[in-house]
Amino acid sequence: MLTRIKDLAANLAPRLIEIRRHLHSHPELSGQEFQTAAYVAGVLSSCGLQVKEGVGKVGVVAELVGAGMDSRLLAIRTDMDALPISERTGLEFASRQPGVMHACGHDVHTTVGLGTAMILSQLGQPLPGNVRFLFQSAEETAQGARWMVQDGAMEKVTGIFSVHVFPTIPAGVIGVRYGALTAAADDLEITILGESGHGARPHEAVDAVWIAAQVITTLQQAISRTHNPLRPVVLTIGQISGGRAPNVIADQVKLLGTVRSLHPETGGALPNWIERIVASVCQPYGARYQINYRRGVPSVQNNMAMTQLIESAAEEAWGSQGVQIIHEPSLGAEDFSVYLQYAPGSMFRLGVGFRDRHNYPLHHPQFEVDESAIVTGVVTLAYAACKYWQQSEHLLHA
Repeated sequence: MLTRIKDLAANLAPRLIEIRRHLHSHPELSGQEFQTAAYVAGVLSSCGLQVKEGVGKVGVVAELVGAGMDSRLLAIRTDMDALPISERTGLEFASRQPGVMHACGHDVHTTVGLGTAMILSQLGQPLPGNVRFLFQSAEETAQGARWMVQDGAMEKVTGIFSVHVFPTIPAGVIGVRYGALTAAADDLEITILGESGHGARPHEAVDAVWIAAQVITTLQQAISRTHNPLRPVVLTIGQISGGRAPNVIADQVKLLGTVRSLHPETGGALPNWIERIVASVCQPYGARYQINYRRGVPSVQNNMAMTQLIESAAEEAWGSQGVQIIHEPSLGAEDFSVYLQYAPGSMFRLGVGFRDRHNYPLHHPQFEVDESAIVTGVVTLAYAACKYWQQSEHLLHA
C-alpha cells in the first residue's frame, strides 16, 4: 500500500505544485474564499468524490465512500484562508491580490488535502470505511471550525487528522507532538473609568491613563508570582486607546489584548484572576472598571493513538530521520481544537523549511515554502488514513 501511495504521489507531484501555485496566486481573506472553494470543489468532483459546497458558510465537504466494511468515519481537515499581508517574496506566482497573501501556508494545506483525496481515490481498491475531507474557511479569525461544526461537518466522524506547515522544520520531515500542540486563545477587553480634569491639577481628577498603565504592569508582574511556571500563561495588551487632548486628564482608557494558556484548569481560572488584579489597582485610586473576557478556541490536544498513527506512517514512509518529535507546545492558536471536542484526532507539523537558506517565519511578507514538502505531507496523510482502520476502535478512543 505504501509503495502504491508513494508512486501515485510522485506522478502527481507536478500537478500538486501547479495547484499550490494557483492557490498562492489567488489568496482570499477569511470568510471570502469563494473562488478558492469553487476551485477545490472542482478538483474533488473530478476525483469522483461526493462534494457539498457552502458548508460552514464558504467551506467544502467531500466524501470518499469506502467499502462499507467498517462504520468508522475518518475526517481530514485543511484550511483555505489567507492573511491581510502584502507579499514581498518576488515569486513568479506571487499574490495577484494586493494586500492579501498566503503567509501561513494554507495554500499548502489545501493542496495537501486535495492530493490526499486524489491518491485515496486512485488506490484501485476502496478503503474499509468512508473518508470525509473538510476544506475550511476562516481559520485565521478562529470562526471557520465552528461554522463547519454547526453545519454538521462532524456528524458521525470518529477520528480526524490535520496538518500545519512549519518553516523551522526542514522539508522532508514530519513534526509530531503528543498532548498539547497549541494554546487556548481568549480575547480580553478592559475599560478603565476615571474622572476627567485639567492636566495641571491631577489631584482633582482620576487619571485613567496612569491607572491603565498600573493595570498593565501589575498584570504582567502578577503572572510570574501567582501562576505555576510549569503551566504557562501569556497575557499581551496589544492595543490602548483613550484620552481627548494632551492637557486633559483622560476619564476612560480601553485596553485590548489576548490571553494564551495550555492547561484547561489554568485557563478556566483566568477571568476571575484578571478581575481581582484589576480591582486591586483601580479601587485605591477611585477608578471603576469593566472587563469583557471572551473565550476563544481551546488548546489543540492531540490524541495519543491518532498521533501514533501519524508517527508510524511517517516513519515507515521516510525513515526515522523523517520524523521529529516536538517536545514543546506552541502558544499560538488553532481552531482545529474545535473539531477535537467531537472526535479524537491529531495535527502534525509539515516541515517546509529550506535547508540551504534563511527561512522566514509564518505571517511574514517574505514567507516561502520548499514545495517538495507537499509530497511528504500527502504521502504521510494518505498512508495514515489507510492505517486508521487497522487500529482497534477501543485504542483510538482511549
